[in-house]
Amino acid sequence: MFLHTSRLQFEAKPDRPDAHYARKLQELIGGAFGEMTVTMQYLFQGWNCRMEGKYKDLIMDVATEEIGHVEMLATMVARLLENAPSEATDEVAAKDPVVAAVLGGMDPQQAIVSGGGPTLSDSNGVPWNGRYIIASGNLMADFRANVAAEAQGRLQTARLYNMTDDQGVRDMLRFNLARDTAHQNMWLAAIEELQEDGLEGPIAPSALFDEENAEHAGTIWHNSDGALGAEGGWASGTAPDGVHEFSYVMDPEPLGGHASAPKPDPLLYATSPANLGLIEKAIRKLT
Repeated sequence: MFLHTSRLQFEAKPDRPDAHYARKLQELIGGAFGEMTVTMQYLFQGWNCRMEGKYKDLIMDVATEEIGHVEMLATMVARLLENAPSEATDEVAAKDPVVAAVLGGMDPQQAIVSGGGPTLSDSNGVPWNGRYIIASGNLMADFRANVAAEAQGRLQTARLYNMTDDQGVRDMLRFNLARDTAHQNMWLAAIEELQEDGLEGPIAPSALFDEENAEHAGTIWHNSDGALGAEGGWASGTAPDGVHEFSYVMDPEPLGGHASAPKPDPLLYATSPANLGLIEKAIRKLT
């Protein structure tokens, strides 16, 4: 069950309309790392969580907050689109540089499809896709994905912050930046606590170590023209999982055979020596 209040989590009032920036802000709504993605990612992680208690509560608390972030951004986009022309011809745009600038920057779907409001799409108008979300049921794998999602979201918010001088927009983005910071730290802390509680190790899932090819579980294959990677902490010593040992392999030998596809099905007409006879027969029939 969810409860809704008409008040925004944080204010979303621009100093002035800006249809061009409204289109840019769509990325934070419907982009791959936008608020809709983390909202649905956390909701499905929570609904799929088999650990009743603190971990499930954390997931659902953050998920519910993210719904509010979508609401803030949607409201901001609608306000940025205020007074955007609902009708304009190429002739009018050619005569009025202000109209031309607005039309040149806005997403026409914001007028045609959503009636002057936001759409569930990114800054290029590409619809949001449920395949963006990660909800595996393994908390360690999911929490790491959450850290990455919040990091990418914060990165894009920071870039958008520098693309406007509107103080109203910047005020809201400052809040969003702070919440992205908080959420990254929450997921990082939860990762540590999962290990302390003995639920997962650094490698997710912490199973099948005895089944994997252990001789390949710590090697770094050197395939570049320099060897500076050997200076990193991932090239020697004990791995973070405490089980495997890192080693750096120079000039590694391929372990597999020749990369070749099997003979094609003749009815698929792939170009292949195996089909030469069929081609010759087809030519003879035609002549």
